[in-house]
Amino acid sequence: MSVHAPWASHPARSKGRLHEEQNATARGPRDAFQRDRDRIIHSISFRRLRHKTQVFMAPDGDHFRVRLTHSLEVAQIGRTIARALGLNEDLTEALCLAHDIGHPPFGHAGEAALTKSLACEGGFDHNGHTLRALMTIEAPYPRWRGLNLSWEMLEGLAKHNGPVTAPGWALAEADAALPLDLARWPSLEAQVAAIADDIAYDNHDIDDGLRAGLLTLDQLLAVPMVSRIWGDVRARFPDVAPARLIGELIRTQIGEMVADLIADTRARIAGSGVGSVEDVRAAGRCLVGFSAKMREEERVLKRFMYAELYHHPRQLAAAAIAEGIIGGLFAAYRADPGRLPADWAERLPGDEPQRSRHIADFIAGMTDRYAVSRYHELVGPIDLPEGF
Repeated sequence: MSVHAPWASHPARSKGRLHEEQNATARGPRDAFQRDRDRIIHSISFRRLRHKTQVFMAPDGDHFRVRLTHSLEVAQIGRTIARALGLNEDLTEALCLAHDIGHPPFGHAGEAALTKSLACEGGFDHNGHTLRALMTIEAPYPRWRGLNLSWEMLEGLAKHNGPVTAPGWALAEADAALPLDLARWPSLEAQVAAIADDIAYDNHDIDDGLRAGLLTLDQLLAVPMVSRIWGDVRARFPDVAPARLIGELIRTQIGEMVADLIADTRARIAGSGVGSVEDVRAAGRCLVGFSAKMREEERVLKRFMYAELYHHPRQLAAAAIAEGIIGGLFAAYRADPGRLPADWAERLPGDEPQRSRHIADFIAGMTDRYAVSRYHELVGPIDLPEGF
């Protein structure tokens, strides 16, 4: 797709890659951002997302979302927004697909456990680990480690939520290898990827929460935006059973949020006077966002989801078990690093904090089910809740 907006990222004007590549056109007529997207899709880290927690840990139901399906849904929403705004769809899609690669097994529970385990070695941050995984841990090429992604791709992953003034150690190492201008705002494509993530999980987690029986429709109707849209859906389909209308509720809500975002972002861009992607970085504020009304409605929805789903007693109990698994694995590997797989053991640094961070790298790459199986092998049996 050709890029029309002057403030969009353009592959021909990319700031390049960490490692110079020879014969860049040998594998087909793809531009820099198309290559980034394809490298993500072909990576081991991306494939492992199919067995990593989104909301429900190691779900035994085939219809629940995992990190992989969530990332695909984010990419679909991101592409739609990017096209409407005249942005680069390939870069937007690549950022959406890669944004969760740094998550360890069991999602935020796994991250909390690794943060505690690395408390004396700088902690753990899934966003910083995304850069570490793609720049250091992945190693498909013969002459360097990492996927050698474009500067624009790494910049967007590093600061898609805005400027970073106090980067953690992993992000600081990435920035030292290829300076990413962390103090300024990222491209509009990165800003779109960040809010596409919010739109996706705001809505699809409702679907999964209802499917799991942790949410009810009556509970949801206490949220003003949901109640308003549900009334519209019921008015359009008065003869259809409510259970058949959940999908229409989710679709309509996503549609309203996307339409609001596009309209308000167009107005923000027009009012900002930006004329290039560098102007976007220097704008000093986020240019992609909801209207004030939608922003408040979305905040109310998020508060509801945290109270009723993410902090549901069943979820908290599962999270406590997951933290125990990850914490136990870290302790076992640190006590006896020889139990790491041979290739990881061979590359084990001799000194701290690199030694513990290397062990955390291995654990962070695990899938939920692999973490459980390794815990059984290295630590012992664990009482898992039904459906875990």
